[in-house]
Amino acid sequence: MAFLTVERVMNVELRHLAAMAAIVEEGSFGRAAARLGYTQSTVSQQVAALEKAVGGPVFDRPGGPKPVRLTPLGSVVLDQGRELLAKADALSDAVDRFKAGGGRIDIGTFQSVSNVILPSVVRRLRDDYPGCDIRLSEEEPEQPQIGDLDLLFYDGRIDGDVERLKLLDDPYLLVAGVGTFPEGPVPLERLDGEPMVAWPLTCDQPEMEQAVARSGARPRVVFRTAVNDTLLSMVRAGLGSAVLPWLAIRGADVSSDDRLRVHELEPSLPPREIHLHWRAGRTHSPLAARAVEIAVEVAVELAPPPTST
Repeated sequence: MAFLTVERVMNVELRHLAAMAAIVEEGSFGRAAARLGYTQSTVSQQVAALEKAVGGPVFDRPGGPKPVRLTPLGSVVLDQGRELLAKADALSDAVDRFKAGGGRIDIGTFQSVSNVILPSVVRRLRDDYPGCDIRLSEEEPEQPQIGDLDLLFYDGRIDGDVERLKLLDDPYLLVAGVGTFPEGPVPLERLDGEPMVAWPLTCDQPEMEQAVARSGARPRVVFRTAVNDTLLSMVRAGLGSAVLPWLAIRGADVSSDDRLRVHELEPSLPPREIHLHWRAGRTHSPLAARAVEIAVEVAVELAPPPTST
């Protein structure tokens, strides 16, 4: 008696099972061959290969006009075989949807990008791939990690085994209450002793404040918060002015607020850099590759205004 082994089962091919299912559904080898686009001899060869793999006949062949019938072994093989064929169809469909951008993408972001860049990226990505699953996470840690993210926006360069693409320079500007400073650019030295509200000393904030200090100005920071809306509310209330990147100012639509004024600084401060990161050597999915393309397009369209030197 021949026993079925894993090695022999592995010789079963999906095309053998598809031929078997077609024969059962059509009632004959000839009609199955016509449906599958094969010759009848090809179908017979596939069944013979299947029977060799499973170690016994899967059909009784009465001959003449009578339809072929499954053997008891054939019933077992067909029952399990249909499950395999269904899973193969599901796999094929999943691969097709993945290639068409129908998969999932996980993107890490931070406040300014979330407000200004990401809405356009998400909208265009969903326009291109309506079935895509976009997951966003927003945080601004001292030492960000790619982890399981496909892409990560960050205002700086992340260390480690990552690749990056610089999207834009984000210049610093001064936001003040109306009448706090004369119209036009404000000399950096004019900020010496001025009350200021500011972000916490994380990310690029320390470098920006050090650049202000090197100019000879030492503002008085009277309040710190990471929330842009709160900072601007304090500027409106007269607590102090704020030096903020252009993206943060644009995201808060400061230009439409008649209580606030935006000033260039002279000389201009080194801008913060907005980068898009991903794990080094990683092959992008079609969805992630398109997201990178769109992010570059949006960054070019934004084109922050030049600042004085």
